[in-house]
Amino acid sequence: MKTVKVVAAIIIHNNRIFATQRGYGDFKDGWEFPGGKIEPGETPQQALAREIKEELDTEIEVGDYLETVEYDYPAFHLSMDCFFCKIKSGELVLKEHEAAKWLTAETLDSVDWLPADRGLMERIRKYI
Repeated sequence: MKTVKVVAAIIIHNNRIFATQRGYGDFKDGWEFPGGKIEPGETPQQALAREIKEELDTEIEVGDYLETVEYDYPAFHLSMDCFFCKIKSGELVLKEHEAAKWLTAETLDSVDWLPADRGLMERIRKYI
């Protein structure tokens, strides 16, 4: 099974977490943390900053590493490095996603998270 290496931004602002809804692909409509694939020669932090700039037209400050999620989807294995992030500048414009929400610790479970992202909820609650 092929492994897909990605990064995810857990963007925190005013004790709320930014969640996005996929607008394309096999997992369309599922909720996830924004991010994407690491390009050759990039660190995970560089990839995350680039992906958020491309997808959301926003500059972020990549902060603490949370964990790497390993998850087997039917067609591939996902390895996802997750980092807490803060907004430096920009308005979080949705270029590739259908929708987005700011969630609190209490409302994290109010969206239908993709399976790989779902496992992060308890650790995130403790952080915020």
